[in-house]
Amino acid sequence: MRSALLNIMVQAATKAGRSLVKDFNEVENLQVSVKGPADFVSNADRRAEEIVFKELQKARPTYGFLGEEGTEIEGTDGQHRWIVDPLDGTTNFLHGIPMFAVAIALERGQEIVASAIFNPVMDELYTAEKGGGAWLNDRKRLRVAGRKHLADAVAVTGINSQGRQLDNHQLKQLAHVTPSVAGIRRTGSASTDLAWLASGRFDAYWEAGLKPWDVAPGYLLVREAGGTVSDFNGTPGSIWNGQVVAGNETIQGQLLKILKSVQ
Repeated sequence: MRSALLNIMVQAATKAGRSLVKDFNEVENLQVSVKGPADFVSNADRRAEEIVFKELQKARPTYGFLGEEGTEIEGTDGQHRWIVDPLDGTTNFLHGIPMFAVAIALERGQEIVASAIFNPVMDELYTAEKGGGAWLNDRKRLRVAGRKHLADAVAVTGINSQGRQLDNHQLKQLAHVTPSVAGIRRTGSASTDLAWLASGRFDAYWEAGLKPWDVAPGYLLVREAGGTVSDFNGTPGSIWNGQVVAGNETIQGQLLKILKSVQ
């Protein structure tokens, strides 16, 4: 059974998701328009965040809010804050690729205590609450994959490849990790990466340069599905330092060892 707070999050995510699907179905037509699709997608992103913000604010007006689109409200509660990415996978959305999600996390104090990630095209709703496990569509209890050898693992990562120093370092990591795993994937949506890791579709995940709204919703899913999350130094995971290395305890440790060796 979902808590009242998680119900609020799910309602906000699904309502925003329905709005995104309507816009997503128009993107293909915009590829040849004079205006072009980029502004349209930015507007879709903002509309989705506005929907999420209004739903959450209506239900819990004293809570803070931190959104990917720039909305930041301190809140008067002093303990709770929503952390939201209304469209995680913008480039996918822009190109008509159905790999994007509405991602919401609830922070209490310094801890993430609830999360919801909704892919409206695939109709997959991932939810988690602290101590309550991680779930897909309220029916399937999620567990991270049980593989013990990195050579058997499918790993997922995210690389912008825009020539920045961080991107170059990630490419070095990729060169070291690739020979050690069964395959590498790159979905273009960090919340999806973490949700699919929690569900056992992926075995391992690493990325740097992430924002809190990229990490927070999926972080709790992985933890509640029995996974281990740290930064590149092996310090327990944080949504604030932008680094994630995740998997089951064994696979995560093996991947972390390789990443530590990359200078």
